[in-house]
Amino acid sequence: MNVRLHRILWLSLWLAFAVTPDGLHAALSPEKLYKKLLPSVMTLEVENQSGERFIGSAVLAVRDDAALTAWHVVADARSVWAVFADGQRVKVIGCIDYDGLRDLALLKLEKRLPHRQAALCPAPQSVAARAYVIGAPKGFDFSISDGLISQIRSVDGFLQYQLSCPISPGNSGSPVLNHRGEVIGIASWTKADAQNVSFAIPTQEIIRLNPSKRPATWEQLTTTARPDQPARLIEPRHATSEANEERTDAGRFAAFRKRLDDYAGKPVTIVVQGEGRTNIFKFTGR
Repeated sequence: MNVRLHRILWLSLWLAFAVTPDGLHAALSPEKLYKKLLPSVMTLEVENQSGERFIGSAVLAVRDDAALTAWHVVADARSVWAVFADGQRVKVIGCIDYDGLRDLALLKLEKRLPHRQAALCPAPQSVAARAYVIGAPKGFDFSISDGLISQIRSVDGFLQYQLSCPISPGNSGSPVLNHRGEVIGIASWTKADAQNVSFAIPTQEIIRLNPSKRPATWEQLTTTARPDQPARLIEPRHATSEANEERTDAGRFAAFRKRLDDYAGKPVTIVVQGEGRTNIFKFTGR
């Protein structure tokens, strides 16, 4: 599909969501909002190329067989499963499209899930607007938090929503919702050494993804250069013995050293989490 047809397709989607009666109703109570959106939200169980397992979050959007999430959740994946609040597990067979800079990815589910698709809000939001996040903070699946859009800031060359909603590891890819229950953004990262200073990618950036592309399997993606994104909000989801953990840590450190070698002369972001603190370091690789 050429660029013009791609833009026309997305414009049609925006207009469809903009004129739907659902987009015209008044503000929902938090209880009704949660009940409305819960069928659309999923926890992603990710196994990476090193065999480590993590969780992130996603939302059924754009199509009834496509999950919208943060790219860094699946950037190094070799296996991904989506788990819904009703207990349904669906295999994620690959990635339809992604934008590494904007930390967005559209994933292909193994089957269609009708009547679950969330509505995307086509309109930019305002500072001080109410916002809600549904995801899996620290592995506590399908949790909801609320707050405000604290500010709209230019980060990495494009606008992002700064949120006061409490967000933790495991929330990566969580939908950020407005008071009508529409998706206004995707949770991406949080600021180190700060409380409730997190950032979401606005839905206006989703138009850069092409939903008509043929999905690439995780095996196919391993043969291409994947833009590296810091696992800022991914939560480990497995317990190991002390001996296995030592081997895993050694392998992880070796992979880390090797990855740094690939970024000589390029900007690098490293996120360190531990003892309840998060630190972000940015430098040029050597």
